[in-house]
Amino acid sequence: MTAKTFATIGVVLFALTSLSACGNTIRGIGADAANTVDATQDAGRKVDNAAN
Repeated sequence: MTAKTFATIGVVLFALTSLSACGNTIRGIGADAANTVDATQDAGRKVDNAAN
């Protein structure tokens, strides 16, 4: 194999790794947002229950 082939393989592997990391980050942000919404709703219910 030539140096150009190794370089191409390296660039492709780097790109795949980077894209994989982005996908995990986006998924994590979505989970965090969902947890925030759940916590806010729970707090609202507790306030409503305390007021009644």
